[in-house]
This record gives sequence, C-alpha cells and structure tokens, in this order.
Amino acid sequence: MAKSPNDPREIFPEIIKDYEELFGKDLIGITLYGSASGADYRPGKSDINFMIVLSEDGIEHLDRAFDVVRKWRKRNVAIPLFLTEAYVERSLDVFPIEYLNLQHEYILVYGNDVLKDLEPDPRHIRLQCEREIKGKLLLLREAYLETGGKGKALKEVMVQSLPAFIAIFKALLLLKDQEPPKNRLEVIRNACEAFDLDAVAFERTFHIKTEKEKLSDQELSETFTAYLKEVRKLSKIVDAMGG
Repeated sequence: MAKSPNDPREIFPEIIKDYEELFGKDLIGITLYGSASGADYRPGKSDINFMIVLSEDGIEHLDRAFDVVRKWRKRNVAIPLFLTEAYVERSLDVFPIEYLNLQHEYILVYGNDVLKDLEPDPRHIRLQCEREIKGKLLLLREAYLETGGKGKALKEVMVQSLPAFIAIFKALLLLKDQEPPKNRLEVIRNACEAFDLDAVAFERTFHIKTEKEKLSDQELSETFTAYLKEVRKLSKIVDAMGG
C-alpha cells in the first residue's frame, strides 16, 4: 500500500498530471486546503484535502475521476471537493464559514485562485455561526443522553465535534476584527478569550484529539459537561450579536 507523503507538496506534480489528463481545458484550478496546507499536518494521520475547480461542462463528467480518486485515497488523500467558479460565487451567502476557513489556510496548486478575492458578508457569517452552534448544542445534548454519560463514548462525541467549533471560532474572531492564528490550539485560546469562555474543556478535547492527553472516564464525563456548558454560553453570546 502506498504511503502518505511526509509533505503534501511532494504529490503536487502527480496530482496535477492526473487531473489535467482527465479534464484537460475543463480543469480550472486545484487548491490544497485544511491542516495539510499548514503546520498542523501529521503524516499518516491528517487527511489531505484538495478542492478541484472545473468548468460547467467538466463538472457534468465526474465519472472520469472514479479511478484517480480511488488511487489517491490509498495515500490519505480525501475525496476532493469538486465545484465550479459559479457555484462558489452563488453559495458565498450560504456557506460563509466554510469559505472563510478555506481562505484561512490553503495553497494554490494549479490554475485560478478562486478563493483570493472572496468577501463574505458579516451578517451571513454571524447567522451561520448562530445556526451551527445551536445545531451542535442540540446534537451534543442528544449524544449525552444516548451514551448514558459514559466517558469513552463522550470522548468520541467531543473529538468529532471539535473541528466544527474551530471553524466557528475562526469566523467569530474575524467578526471581532481579529486575524485567526494558523495554529488550531491558539485559535481556541484566542476565541475563548475574545468571547469570555472557559477554554479548559476545548483545550482538553484538542489534546485528546491529538493524542497528547488521556483522561479517566470520570474526567471525560466532567470535561463533556463543561464543554456542553460553554457551547450553551457561546450560543447565547452569538445570538445577542444580531437579529
């Protein structure tokens, strides 16, 4: 089985070649985004995420990519995000957080940079933050009841929810006119300070996710309770920021 690259840049030439051969002039751009484009990349553990921008005609022929997608999955490359320039322009109001996070940390690999000049409306950002936080709050409560409050099960719930909260924190920092740090742990700390949240539960969850801390079942249960409390507090804060 092929190994994950130590540095994602190692595979850029082959990725470009594969997608150029598939789509030719219909290939508009390739962008690496997420942890693989920054200091948080962990070979063999981090997914490698690409955004593939195609023409309107090219997007109708995704079947061409079956074999190439399968090939790169064996090297920890996630299924790419396939879209068109028109889709980006027309969905900026719906997914402002996602585009902000794409803009925050990415490397243009090939072709046009469709992210560079995007400017999401702050009203749309705040509204999506509110919607995402309130939705996550409901899911966390449901998971708490479903797991019966058992530590190991709660650990998975927190770890799976954390990336979404980091994305939300980045967007909220921008609403406060603060540039989010590149380091995810610093994003958590800065956002908690900016919004008067207790960072301990979020930091602990981050350390669990990155395998730097192990907690007993009792500690996991206590951490989840604190995590849930801070998410509820954040929900009220963001709600008060706008209509």
